[in-house]
Amino acid sequence: MNRIIIVCLLFISFKGTTQPKPFRIGIAGLTHSHVHWILGRAKTGDLEIVGIAEPNRALAERFLKQYNLPMSLVYPSLVEMLNKTSPEAVTAFSSIEEHLEVVRVCAPRKIHVMVEKPLAVSLEQAKEMEALATRHGIILLTNYETTWYGSNEAAVEKLKGMGHIRKIVVHDGHQGPKEIGVNAEFLEWLTDPVKNGGGAITDFGCYGANLITWLLKGERPISVFALTQQLKPEVYPNVDDEATIVVEYAHAQGIIQASWNWPYSRKDMEVYATTGSVFADRDGIKVKSDPNAEAQFIRTAAPAAPRHDPFALFAAVVRKEMELSKVDLSSLDNNMIVMEILEAAKQSAREGRRVKLQ
Repeated sequence: MNRIIIVCLLFISFKGTTQPKPFRIGIAGLTHSHVHWILGRAKTGDLEIVGIAEPNRALAERFLKQYNLPMSLVYPSLVEMLNKTSPEAVTAFSSIEEHLEVVRVCAPRKIHVMVEKPLAVSLEQAKEMEALATRHGIILLTNYETTWYGSNEAAVEKLKGMGHIRKIVVHDGHQGPKEIGVNAEFLEWLTDPVKNGGGAITDFGCYGANLITWLLKGERPISVFALTQQLKPEVYPNVDDEATIVVEYAHAQGIIQASWNWPYSRKDMEVYATTGSVFADRDGIKVKSDPNAEAQFIRTAAPAAPRHDPFALFAAVVRKEMELSKVDLSSLDNNMIVMEILEAAKQSAREGRRVKLQ
């Protein structure tokens, strides 16, 4: 009898700890070098890359060899990959211009989509993507590197005791994509005004728009003013390489600094509230709540799972294990406001005037 009880208890214990099936995900494109993120995650066990749509076979061979993945995963088109593999979701690592086509193909099939930042090359394309996602009931997320910094959540917690946010300054940039040595396939479309929607203003301006929208709880701006420059026209003849965007709100101001001209890479922000300030970067936050005291640096850890990683979060949302708020950094609502800001910023830079949104 004791043996039967022990066997039953072991069976119950084993059954209760059964691991969920890996998240079946397809990849649309390999030309965005952020794809190394998911290729490096391929063998961690929580997800399964079931197929990759990439017509450039030489690029696919190069990347898959690096991660010891089989070329049998690669299909010449997204439609063929979906027909042969039936993924739960697709993550796009193609040019920004191609995001719309990914949603056009996936949405009617009820396949959820996550794209790399920004959501689209234009507000017009973003609106079509939003309409498709709504009509077909799919999740459409946007992935930013900065979403996974534990310092952002820590900053919000500290700001709760500092009154109202008055100014947010976000810095995102590096020496330039060519200068840092991005692969040729990425550089080709990243410096194309049609395929990327702009230069630094698109590539890095979206980070600040995303974070400011999140910090201000989804508030839409009153107006946007932007200045773009070509400081290296010999390197980037077709797009801007320097951009500053000023975003006006009813009771606050956002400043977005996007650059392909800085001597080093940085992704950080400064938030000033009525009684204190918080500066946040990848490693931690610097808090100053007393004007007469030194700022205190607090090192921060990665957010708790599944908010530590884009693909874990995507799986949790698709499988209804969690629900995102409308202002969440990855959410469609947040990123539609991001697209409004970017569209107004590009118009402002072209016309040399402030563009009103309200």
